[in-house]
Amino acid sequence: MSTIHPTAIIHPRAELGADCEIGPYCVLGEHVALGDRCKLHSHVVIDGHTRLGVDNEVFPFAALGLKSQDLKWKGGVTRLEIGSRNVIRESVTIHSSTAETEVTRIGDDNLFLIHSHVAHDCQVGSHVIISAYAGIAGHVQVEDHAILSAYAGVHQFCRVGCYTILGGAAKVTQDAPPYMLVDGSPAETKTVNKIGLERHGFPPETIATLRQAYKIIFREGLAIGNALARIESELPALPEIRHLVEFIRASKRGVCR
Repeated sequence: MSTIHPTAIIHPRAELGADCEIGPYCVLGEHVALGDRCKLHSHVVIDGHTRLGVDNEVFPFAALGLKSQDLKWKGGVTRLEIGSRNVIRESVTIHSSTAETEVTRIGDDNLFLIHSHVAHDCQVGSHVIISAYAGIAGHVQVEDHAILSAYAGVHQFCRVGCYTILGGAAKVTQDAPPYMLVDGSPAETKTVNKIGLERHGFPPETIATLRQAYKIIFREGLAIGNALARIESELPALPEIRHLVEFIRASKRGVCR
C-alpha cells in the first residue's frame, strides 16, 4: 500500500504503483504515472504526461515533466519518460519534450545531483551521473556511464559518448567522444578516461588501444576522415574502437578536439 502525506496534492487520475511514498506538499498532475516503490520526498512537483519506472527516489523541490522552455513549444501533448532506480536530488529540473512526436527520455540507474538540468527532448542513457549545477540543453544525447562534472554545460544537439567524463565547468559545444576526458572552455578532448575505464573493468589492452586511437585523432594533426581511416586500417577492431569511430563519423557538429 502506498503512503501519501495528507498535504500532498495528487490528481485523481494520476497513477501510483504499489508501495509508493509521497511526502509533504508534493504535487502530481493528471497524467503522471509512478511505478512501484517510488519515493518522493517533500515539495516534489511532477506534471505533464510523465511516467516513472520502479524504485525511483526524488528529493525536495525537484520539478519533473513541466513544459519545455523551447520557444518553439506551441502546446499539445508532450512527454517525459524516466526509467527505474534513478536518484534525483534537490532542485533538479527535467523538462518535457517540445513536439508531440518527441519524448524526453531518461534510462535507468542514473544520478542527478542538486540543481542539475535536463532540457526538452534530451536522451539520457543509463548509469549516468549529472553533477551539481551541470546542465544539458535541448536535444542533447548522453550515452551510458557518462559523467558530467559540476557546472558542466552541453550545447543543444550535442552528444556525450559512453564512459566519457566532462570536467568541471566544461563548455561543450561539439560532440564529446566516448571513452575520453573532455574539459575546458571551450572543451577539448584531453586524453582517454583511463581511471574511469579501469574502474569499470576494461582490460589494459583495450585502454592501450584506445590511447593509440586518441593519439591518431587528436595529436597527429590529421583530418578526421583520414584519422578514422588510419585507425580502421592499423588498430584491432575492438568493439570500443568501432564505437569510437562510428560515433565520430556520425557527428553533425564535429567533435571536441
